[in-house]
Amino acid sequence: MQGARCGPYRTPYPAPRTDFTSMDIIVLGLSHKTAPLELREKLHIPESELPEVLDRLGACGPILERMMLSTCNRVEAYAVVDEVEGARRSIVEFLAERIKLEAGDFEPCLYLLTSDQAIRHIFRVASSLDAMMIGEAQILGQVKAAFGVALEREATGIILNNLMERAFYVAKRVRTETGIATSAVSVSTAAIELAKKIFGDLKGRAVMLIGAGKMSELSAKHLLAEGVGSVIVANRNFNRAVELADRFNGRAVRYDAFKSEMARADVVISSTGAPHQILSKADLQEIILQRRNRPIFLIDIAHPRDIDPRANEIDNVYLYDQENLEGVAQANLRERQREAERAEVLIDREVSQFVGWLASLKVVPTILAMRHKVESIRQEEVRRALARLPGLTPEEREAISTLTSSIVNKILHDPMTELKRQSAQKDGHLYANILRRLFAIRDE
Repeated sequence: MQGARCGPYRTPYPAPRTDFTSMDIIVLGLSHKTAPLELREKLHIPESELPEVLDRLGACGPILERMMLSTCNRVEAYAVVDEVEGARRSIVEFLAERIKLEAGDFEPCLYLLTSDQAIRHIFRVASSLDAMMIGEAQILGQVKAAFGVALEREATGIILNNLMERAFYVAKRVRTETGIATSAVSVSTAAIELAKKIFGDLKGRAVMLIGAGKMSELSAKHLLAEGVGSVIVANRNFNRAVELADRFNGRAVRYDAFKSEMARADVVISSTGAPHQILSKADLQEIILQRRNRPIFLIDIAHPRDIDPRANEIDNVYLYDQENLEGVAQANLRERQREAERAEVLIDREVSQFVGWLASLKVVPTILAMRHKVESIRQEEVRRALARLPGLTPEEREAISTLTSSIVNKILHDPMTELKRQSAQKDGHLYANILRRLFAIRDE
Protein backbone atom coordinates (compact mmCIF):
# COMPACT_ATOMS: atom_id res chain seq x y z
CA MET A 1 0.00 0.00 0.00
CA GLN A 2 1.27 3.47 -0.86
CA GLY A 3 1.61 5.85 2.05
CA ALA A 4 -0.91 8.64 2.26
CA ARG A 5 0.68 11.78 0.91
CA CYS A 6 1.16 14.50 3.49
CA GLY A 7 -1.15 17.37 2.58
CA PRO A 8 -0.75 21.07 3.27
CA TYR A 9 -0.37 22.35 6.81
CA ARG A 10 -3.34 21.73 9.06
CA THR A 11 -4.12 22.48 12.68
CA PRO A 12 -2.07 20.12 14.90
CA TYR A 13 -4.84 19.96 17.50
CA PRO A 14 -6.88 16.78 16.85
CA ALA A 15 -10.03 15.94 18.78
CA PRO A 16 -9.62 13.58 21.76
CA ARG A 17 -9.62 9.93 20.68
CA THR A 18 -11.66 7.22 22.37
CA ASP A 19 -11.34 4.33 19.88
CA PHE A 20 -7.89 2.72 20.22
CA THR A 21 -8.72 -0.66 18.69
CA SER A 22 -6.81 -0.16 15.43
CA MET A 23 -3.94 2.06 16.53
CA ASP A 24 -0.29 1.00 16.91
CA ILE A 25 2.92 2.59 18.20
CA ILE A 26 5.84 2.74 15.79
CA VAL A 27 9.46 3.86 15.76
CA LEU A 28 10.92 4.62 12.33
CA GLY A 29 14.47 5.88 12.06
CA LEU A 30 18.18 5.30 11.80
CA SER A 31 21.08 5.63 14.19
CA HIS A 32 24.84 5.26 14.55
CA LYS A 33 24.24 1.50 14.43
CA THR A 34 22.66 1.54 10.97
CA ALA A 35 23.78 4.67 9.12
CA PRO A 36 27.07 6.54 8.54
CA LEU A 37 27.59 10.02 9.98
CA GLU A 38 27.27 11.65 6.55
CA LEU A 39 23.74 10.31 6.11
CA ARG A 40 22.74 11.13 9.69
CA GLU A 41 23.90 14.71 9.10
CA LYS A 42 21.75 15.01 5.96
CA LEU A 43 18.64 13.75 7.75
CA HIS A 44 19.28 15.79 10.91
CA ILE A 45 16.42 18.13 11.85
CA PRO A 46 17.45 21.30 13.74
CA GLU A 47 15.28 21.99 16.79
CA SER A 48 14.08 25.24 15.21
CA GLU A 49 12.55 23.24 12.33
CA LEU A 50 10.83 20.59 14.46
CA PRO A 51 7.49 22.46 14.78
CA GLU A 52 7.12 22.68 11.01
CA VAL A 53 8.10 19.01 10.59
CA LEU A 54 5.53 17.95 13.19
CA ASP A 55 2.82 19.97 11.46
CA ARG A 56 3.62 18.41 8.10
CA LEU A 57 3.59 14.90 9.56
CA GLY A 58 0.27 15.75 11.23
CA ALA A 59 -1.22 16.15 7.77
CA CYS A 60 -0.46 12.51 6.98
CA GLY A 61 -3.68 10.51 7.37
CA PRO A 62 -2.39 7.38 9.15
CA ILE A 63 -0.37 9.38 11.73
CA LEU A 64 -2.41 10.22 14.83
CA GLU A 65 0.32 11.34 17.26
CA ARG A 66 3.98 12.09 16.56
CA MET A 67 7.29 13.41 17.81
CA MET A 68 10.74 13.57 16.21
CA LEU A 69 14.05 12.88 17.95
CA SER A 70 17.06 14.21 16.05
CA THR A 71 20.59 14.07 17.52
CA CYS A 72 24.05 13.56 16.09
CA ASN A 73 23.62 9.81 16.58
CA ARG A 74 19.99 9.22 15.56
CA VAL A 75 16.98 10.53 13.68
CA GLU A 76 13.77 8.79 14.78
CA ALA A 77 10.03 9.33 14.44
CA TYR A 78 7.89 8.13 17.34
CA ALA A 79 4.26 7.88 16.28
CA VAL A 80 0.84 6.47 17.04
CA VAL A 81 -0.69 5.35 13.77
CA ASP A 82 -3.87 3.87 12.33
CA GLU A 83 -2.05 1.83 9.70
CA VAL A 84 1.63 0.92 10.00
CA GLU A 85 2.66 0.54 6.39
CA GLY A 86 0.85 3.68 5.27
CA ALA A 87 2.47 5.67 8.07
CA ARG A 88 5.90 4.26 7.22
CA ARG A 89 5.58 5.27 3.57
CA SER A 90 4.33 8.72 4.54
CA ILE A 91 7.29 9.39 6.82
CA VAL A 92 9.83 8.05 4.32
CA GLU A 93 8.36 10.14 1.50
CA PHE A 94 8.32 13.24 3.69
CA LEU A 95 11.97 12.81 4.71
CA ALA A 96 13.03 12.19 1.11
CA GLU A 97 11.22 15.32 -0.05
CA ARG A 98 12.66 17.37 2.80
CA ILE A 99 16.32 16.60 2.05
CA LYS A 100 15.89 16.26 -1.73
CA LEU A 101 17.04 12.62 -1.87
CA GLU A 102 15.55 9.50 -3.33
CA ALA A 103 14.00 7.32 -0.63
CA GLY A 104 16.19 4.46 -1.81
CA ASP A 105 19.30 6.44 -0.82
CA PHE A 106 18.53 6.08 2.90
CA GLU A 107 15.67 3.58 3.25
CA PRO A 108 18.01 0.55 3.62
CA CYS A 109 19.41 2.16 6.79
CA LEU A 110 15.97 2.61 8.39
CA TYR A 111 14.49 0.34 11.02
CA LEU A 112 10.79 -0.01 11.75
CA LEU A 113 9.70 -1.16 15.18
CA THR A 114 6.09 -1.65 16.23
CA SER A 115 4.06 -2.34 19.38
CA ASP A 116 6.09 -3.71 22.30
CA GLN A 117 9.34 -3.55 20.30
CA ALA A 118 8.77 0.17 19.72
CA ILE A 119 7.98 0.73 23.40
CA ARG A 120 11.10 -1.17 24.48
CA HIS A 121 13.26 0.84 22.05
CA ILE A 122 11.97 4.17 23.37
CA PHE A 123 12.60 3.07 26.97
CA ARG A 124 16.13 1.92 26.02
CA VAL A 125 16.93 5.17 24.20
CA ALA A 126 15.78 7.34 27.12
CA SER A 127 17.76 5.11 29.53
CA SER A 128 20.92 5.41 27.40
CA LEU A 129 21.09 1.67 26.71
CA ASP A 130 21.02 2.27 22.95
CA ALA A 131 23.59 5.09 23.05
CA MET A 132 27.02 5.00 21.42
CA MET A 133 28.41 5.14 24.95
CA ILE A 134 26.14 3.16 27.29
CA GLY A 135 25.13 5.23 30.29
CA GLU A 136 25.87 8.70 28.90
CA ALA A 137 23.48 11.28 30.34
CA GLN A 138 23.00 13.61 27.38
CA ILE A 139 20.41 11.56 25.48
CA LEU A 140 17.73 11.82 28.19
CA GLY A 141 17.82 15.62 27.98
CA GLN A 142 17.57 15.42 24.19
CA VAL A 143 14.53 13.13 24.38
CA LYS A 144 12.86 15.47 26.88
CA ALA A 145 13.53 18.46 24.65
CA ALA A 146 12.06 16.70 21.59
CA PHE A 147 8.98 15.71 23.57
CA GLY A 148 8.66 19.28 24.83
CA VAL A 149 8.49 20.59 21.26
CA ALA A 150 5.83 18.00 20.38
CA LEU A 151 3.80 19.00 23.43
CA GLU A 152 3.97 22.67 22.46
CA ARG A 153 2.63 21.81 18.99
CA GLU A 154 -0.02 19.56 20.59
CA ALA A 155 1.24 16.84 18.27
CA THR A 156 0.87 14.18 20.96
CA GLY A 157 -2.11 12.63 22.71
CA ILE A 158 -2.94 10.18 25.46
CA ILE A 159 -0.72 7.41 24.05
CA LEU A 160 2.54 9.29 23.40
CA ASN A 161 2.10 11.48 26.46
CA ASN A 162 1.82 8.45 28.73
CA LEU A 163 4.54 6.58 26.85
CA MET A 164 7.09 9.38 27.13
CA GLU A 165 6.31 10.12 30.77
CA ARG A 166 6.80 6.43 31.45
CA ALA A 167 10.06 6.47 29.48
CA PHE A 168 11.38 9.28 31.69
CA TYR A 169 10.33 7.37 34.81
CA VAL A 170 12.07 4.23 33.51
CA ALA A 171 15.24 6.20 32.69
CA LYS A 172 15.30 7.58 36.24
CA ARG A 173 14.90 4.10 37.69
CA VAL A 174 17.72 2.76 35.50
CA ARG A 175 20.10 5.50 36.64
CA THR A 176 19.20 5.22 40.34
CA GLU A 177 18.77 1.44 40.65
CA THR A 178 21.74 0.34 38.53
CA GLY A 179 25.36 1.47 38.23
CA ILE A 180 25.09 2.13 34.52
CA ALA A 181 26.46 5.68 34.77
CA THR A 182 28.64 5.56 37.86
CA SER A 183 32.01 4.67 36.32
CA ALA A 184 34.22 6.46 33.80
CA VAL A 185 34.57 4.75 30.42
CA SER A 186 36.89 7.12 28.54
CA VAL A 187 40.56 7.85 29.14
CA SER A 188 39.93 11.46 30.16
CA THR A 189 37.05 10.66 32.52
CA ALA A 190 38.97 7.70 33.96
CA ALA A 191 41.78 10.11 34.79
CA ILE A 192 39.36 12.36 36.65
CA GLU A 193 37.91 9.40 38.52
CA LEU A 194 41.40 8.45 39.71
CA ALA A 195 42.23 12.07 40.61
CA LYS A 196 39.15 12.21 42.81
CA LYS A 197 40.27 9.07 44.61
CA ILE A 198 43.58 10.76 45.39
CA PHE A 199 42.36 14.25 46.32
CA GLY A 200 38.75 13.61 47.23
CA ASP A 201 37.59 16.96 45.90
CA LEU A 202 39.13 18.67 42.88
CA LYS A 203 37.74 22.11 43.65
CA GLY A 204 40.53 24.65 43.93
CA ARG A 205 43.21 22.24 42.68
CA ALA A 206 45.81 23.42 40.15
CA VAL A 207 46.23 21.65 36.80
CA MET A 208 49.26 21.82 34.54
CA LEU A 209 49.28 20.89 30.86
CA ILE A 210 52.67 20.01 29.37
CA GLY A 211 52.02 20.02 25.65
CA ALA A 212 48.81 21.24 24.08
CA GLY A 213 47.39 18.21 22.29
CA LYS A 214 43.71 17.39 21.87
CA MET A 215 43.68 14.72 24.58
CA SER A 216 45.21 16.99 27.21
CA GLU A 217 42.82 19.77 26.17
CA LEU A 218 39.84 17.43 26.57
CA SER A 219 41.08 16.26 29.96
CA ALA A 220 41.49 19.87 31.06
CA LYS A 221 37.89 20.62 30.05
CA HIS A 222 36.65 17.73 32.17
CA LEU A 223 38.77 18.87 35.10
CA LEU A 224 37.45 22.42 34.83
CA ALA A 225 33.94 21.01 34.91
CA GLU A 226 34.91 19.42 38.24
CA GLY A 227 35.84 22.84 39.61
CA VAL A 228 39.65 22.93 39.49
CA GLY A 229 40.98 26.33 40.50
CA SER A 230 43.70 27.16 37.97
CA VAL A 231 45.33 25.92 34.77
CA ILE A 232 49.01 26.29 33.81
CA VAL A 233 50.04 25.55 30.21
CA ALA A 234 53.57 24.82 28.99
CA ASN A 235 54.27 24.13 25.32
CA ARG A 236 57.27 24.30 22.99
CA ASN A 237 55.25 26.74 20.87
CA PHE A 238 54.64 29.51 23.39
CA ASN A 239 51.94 31.15 21.28
CA ARG A 240 49.98 27.90 21.33
CA ALA A 241 50.43 27.78 25.12
CA VAL A 242 49.05 31.32 25.40
CA GLU A 243 46.10 30.47 23.17
CA LEU A 244 45.16 27.40 25.21
CA ALA A 245 45.70 29.15 28.54
CA ASP A 246 43.38 31.98 27.45
CA ARG A 247 40.71 29.43 26.58
CA PHE A 248 40.81 28.08 30.13
CA ASN A 249 41.39 31.44 31.85
CA GLY A 250 44.77 30.05 32.83
CA ARG A 251 48.43 31.02 32.67
CA ALA A 252 51.04 30.16 30.02
CA VAL A 253 54.68 29.46 30.97
CA ARG A 254 57.80 28.93 28.86
CA TYR A 255 58.51 25.29 28.10
CA ASP A 256 61.97 25.43 29.65
CA ALA A 257 60.40 26.52 32.95
CA PHE A 258 57.80 23.78 33.33
CA LYS A 259 59.77 21.76 35.91
CA SER A 260 60.01 24.67 38.33
CA GLU A 261 56.29 25.40 37.83
CA MET A 262 55.25 21.81 38.54
CA ALA A 263 55.60 22.29 42.27
CA ARG A 264 52.45 24.45 42.10
CA ALA A 265 50.40 21.79 40.25
CA ASP A 266 48.31 19.07 41.87
CA VAL A 267 47.42 17.40 38.56
CA VAL A 268 49.82 17.26 35.60
CA ILE A 269 48.77 16.11 32.11
CA SER A 270 51.74 15.51 29.82
CA SER A 271 51.49 14.90 26.05
CA THR A 272 54.45 16.53 24.35
CA GLY A 273 55.32 14.15 21.53
CA ALA A 274 58.99 14.39 22.56
CA PRO A 275 61.18 11.48 21.36
CA HIS A 276 62.49 10.88 24.90
CA GLN A 277 61.39 11.19 28.52
CA ILE A 278 61.15 14.78 29.73
CA LEU A 279 60.70 13.95 33.44
CA SER A 280 62.99 11.54 35.28
CA LYS A 281 62.53 9.90 38.65
CA ALA A 282 65.09 12.35 40.07
CA ASP A 283 63.08 15.31 38.71
CA LEU A 284 59.97 14.05 40.48
CA GLN A 285 61.88 13.48 43.74
CA GLU A 286 62.95 17.12 43.68
CA ILE A 287 59.43 18.33 42.81
CA ILE A 288 57.78 16.30 45.59
CA LEU A 289 60.27 17.79 48.08
CA GLN A 290 59.30 21.28 46.90
CA ARG A 291 55.67 20.30 47.45
CA ARG A 292 56.55 19.19 50.99
CA ASN A 293 55.28 15.70 50.18
CA ARG A 294 51.83 16.87 49.11
CA PRO A 295 50.43 14.36 46.56
CA ILE A 296 50.82 14.99 42.85
CA PHE A 297 48.83 13.14 40.18
CA LEU A 298 50.57 12.63 36.83
CA ILE A 299 48.77 11.65 33.62
CA ASP A 300 51.19 10.62 30.89
CA ILE A 301 49.31 10.26 27.59
CA ALA A 302 52.33 10.75 25.32
CA HIS A 303 53.78 8.26 22.85
CA PRO A 304 56.54 7.54 23.68
CA ARG A 305 55.98 8.22 27.36
CA ASP A 306 57.07 11.58 28.77
CA ILE A 307 57.60 10.45 32.37
CA ASP A 308 59.91 7.80 33.80
CA PRO A 309 57.60 4.95 35.05
CA ARG A 310 59.86 4.57 38.11
CA ALA A 311 58.38 7.82 39.41
CA ASN A 312 55.61 5.65 40.86
CA GLU A 313 58.15 4.39 43.40
CA ILE A 314 58.16 7.84 45.05
CA ASP A 315 55.77 8.35 47.97
CA ASN A 316 52.80 10.60 47.09
CA VAL A 317 53.57 10.50 43.35
CA TYR A 318 50.73 8.85 41.41
CA LEU A 319 51.59 8.21 37.76
CA TYR A 320 49.20 6.76 35.20
CA ASP A 321 49.94 6.35 31.51
CA GLN A 322 47.62 5.77 28.55
CA GLU A 323 47.69 2.01 29.00
CA ASN A 324 46.78 2.26 32.69
CA LEU A 325 43.90 4.62 31.98
CA GLU A 326 42.59 2.51 29.11
CA GLY A 327 42.64 -0.50 31.42
CA VAL A 328 40.58 1.40 34.01
CA ALA A 329 38.17 2.60 31.32
CA GLN A 330 37.74 -0.90 29.86
CA ALA A 331 37.13 -2.42 33.28
CA ASN A 332 34.54 0.27 33.97
CA LEU A 333 32.92 -0.33 30.58
CA ARG A 334 32.58 -4.04 31.37
CA GLU A 335 30.97 -3.06 34.66
CA ARG A 336 28.55 -0.75 32.82
CA GLN A 337 27.64 -3.58 30.48
CA ARG A 338 26.89 -5.84 33.45
CA GLU A 339 24.72 -3.09 34.92
CA ALA A 340 23.05 -2.69 31.52
CA GLU A 341 21.92 -6.30 31.74
CA ARG A 342 20.20 -5.48 35.04
CA ALA A 343 18.62 -2.44 33.38
CA GLU A 344 17.27 -4.61 30.54
CA VAL A 345 15.41 -6.79 33.06
CA LEU A 346 13.89 -3.68 34.62
CA ILE A 347 12.85 -2.39 31.19
CA ASP A 348 11.25 -5.73 30.26
CA ARG A 349 8.98 -5.42 33.30
CA GLU A 350 8.10 -1.83 32.48
CA VAL A 351 7.31 -2.72 28.86
CA SER A 352 4.93 -5.46 30.01
CA GLN A 353 3.13 -3.02 32.31
CA PHE A 354 2.78 -0.41 29.59
CA VAL A 355 1.58 -2.97 27.04
CA GLY A 356 -1.07 -4.01 29.57
CA TRP A 357 -2.22 -0.41 29.99
CA LEU A 358 -2.26 0.03 26.21
CA ALA A 359 -4.36 -3.09 25.76
CA SER A 360 -6.85 -1.79 28.30
CA LEU A 361 -7.45 1.24 26.08
CA LYS A 362 -8.58 -1.00 23.24
CA VAL A 363 -11.61 -2.12 25.25
CA VAL A 364 -12.70 1.47 25.92
CA PRO A 365 -15.20 1.43 22.99
CA THR A 366 -16.80 -1.76 24.39
CA ILE A 367 -16.99 -0.27 27.89
CA LEU A 368 -18.51 2.94 26.59
CA ALA A 369 -20.98 1.05 24.42
CA MET A 370 -22.04 -1.21 27.30
CA ARG A 371 -22.53 1.73 29.63
CA HIS A 372 -24.39 3.72 26.97
CA LYS A 373 -26.79 0.86 26.17
CA VAL A 374 -27.56 -0.01 29.79
CA GLU A 375 -27.92 3.65 30.74
CA SER A 376 -30.34 4.18 27.83
CA ILE A 377 -32.44 1.25 29.07
CA ARG A 378 -32.37 2.59 32.62
CA GLN A 379 -33.46 6.07 31.60
CA GLU A 380 -36.31 4.73 29.45
CA GLU A 381 -37.58 2.45 32.20
CA VAL A 382 -37.35 5.22 34.81
CA ARG A 383 -39.28 7.52 32.46
CA ARG A 384 -42.05 4.94 32.09
CA ALA A 385 -42.22 4.26 35.82
CA LEU A 386 -42.40 7.93 36.72
CA ALA A 387 -45.16 8.43 34.15
CA ARG A 388 -47.28 5.90 36.09
CA LEU A 389 -46.52 7.64 39.40
CA PRO A 390 -47.53 11.27 38.82
CA GLY A 391 -47.94 12.07 42.50
CA LEU A 392 -44.24 11.72 43.43
CA THR A 393 -42.37 14.66 44.87
CA PRO A 394 -39.15 15.87 43.17
CA GLU A 395 -37.17 14.31 46.00
CA GLU A 396 -38.85 10.94 45.49
CA ARG A 397 -38.28 11.07 41.72
CA GLU A 398 -34.60 11.84 42.35
CA ALA A 399 -34.35 8.94 44.80
CA ILE A 400 -35.72 6.52 42.17
CA SER A 401 -33.23 7.80 39.59
CA THR A 402 -30.33 7.48 42.04
CA LEU A 403 -31.42 3.96 43.07
CA THR A 404 -31.63 2.68 39.49
CA SER A 405 -28.31 4.30 38.59
CA SER A 406 -26.67 2.55 41.54
CA ILE A 407 -28.14 -0.81 40.48
CA VAL A 408 -26.83 -0.37 36.94
CA ASN A 409 -23.33 0.54 38.19
CA LYS A 410 -23.20 -2.52 40.41
CA ILE A 411 -24.39 -4.83 37.62
CA LEU A 412 -21.75 -3.43 35.22
CA HIS A 413 -18.90 -3.39 37.74
CA ASP A 414 -17.89 -7.07 37.55
CA PRO A 415 -18.01 -7.52 33.74
CA MET A 416 -16.17 -4.23 33.19
CA THR A 417 -13.50 -5.10 35.76
CA GLU A 418 -13.01 -8.51 34.17
CA LEU A 419 -12.94 -6.95 30.70
CA LYS A 420 -10.08 -4.64 31.75
CA ARG A 421 -8.23 -7.58 33.33
CA GLN A 422 -8.69 -9.79 30.29
CA SER A 423 -7.59 -7.00 27.92
CA ALA A 424 -3.96 -7.50 29.03
CA GLN A 425 -4.10 -11.18 28.02
CA LYS A 426 -3.15 -12.48 24.58
CA ASP A 427 -6.74 -13.40 23.69
CA GLY A 428 -8.36 -10.59 25.65
CA HIS A 429 -10.18 -9.29 22.58
CA LEU A 430 -12.29 -12.47 22.57
CA TYR A 431 -13.74 -11.51 25.96
CA ALA A 432 -14.67 -8.10 24.58
CA ASN A 433 -16.33 -9.75 21.57
CA ILE A 434 -18.39 -12.02 23.87
CA LEU A 435 -19.60 -9.06 25.92
CA ARG A 436 -20.56 -7.15 22.78
CA ARG A 437 -22.66 -10.12 21.70
CA LEU A 438 -24.24 -10.60 25.14
CA PHE A 439 -25.20 -6.93 25.28
CA ALA A 440 -26.21 -6.96 21.58
CA ILE A 441 -23.80 -4.13 20.80
CA ARG A 442 -23.51 -3.64 17.06
CA ASP A 443 -20.20 -2.44 15.57
CA GLU A 444 -20.50 0.92 13.91
